[in-house]
Amino acid sequence: MKSLLPLFIATALAVGAASTAHATDTDSWVVRFGAHTINPQSDNGHLAGMKASIDSDTKPTASLEYLFAPSWSVEILAALPFKHEVRLDGQKAASTKQLPPVLGVNYHFMPEAQVSPFVGAGINYTRFFSTKGEGLLQGAKVKIDNSWGAAAHAGVDVKLSERWLLTADVRWIGIKGDVHVNGANVGTAKVNPWVYGLSFGYRF
Repeated sequence: MKSLLPLFIATALAVGAASTAHATDTDSWVVRFGAHTINPQSDNGHLAGMKASIDSDTKPTASLEYLFAPSWSVEILAALPFKHEVRLDGQKAASTKQLPPVLGVNYHFMPEAQVSPFVGAGINYTRFFSTKGEGLLQGAKVKIDNSWGAAAHAGVDVKLSERWLLTADVRWIGIKGDVHVNGANVGTAKVNPWVYGLSFGYRF
């Protein structure tokens, strides 16, 4: 969980100016812990002339949200590293890990209601690491470039009490990176996943 701390600090700094005007307010922050599944799009492109496929993964996640107005908020989502297997024409070729933090703005339609839907948009930075060739590419040096992309967000908050809530959400994240094998560019891996999550939140 140490990897989440810098992201929380960055979020606090990003909204620091806005929070000054609400310094005496309470119930402006929501911290959530849960899990999300990253489900890459069905068509992941072609690498070295072969059809690529990338599998799904589920990991624990955490988010920090600051409501700078009753309906508007800024939020950052972080996670433990997701791990994916890459196949070429159905055969195992590589594995990689990635961290895809998302920073965005949400609009809550009915912030005071028991059930409050919301939508949002933001930006994502994905860092790929621990990428290695396996199977077809066993022994090869494989690298995937890091990625910047847009993100969309929708979900619903369900109040369990004055402080606690349950959140179900779905995101679309634009993730794609050029793939290099032994230094040669062999194509672009198009991940562009749908991300499904469930988390418990505490408002303070």
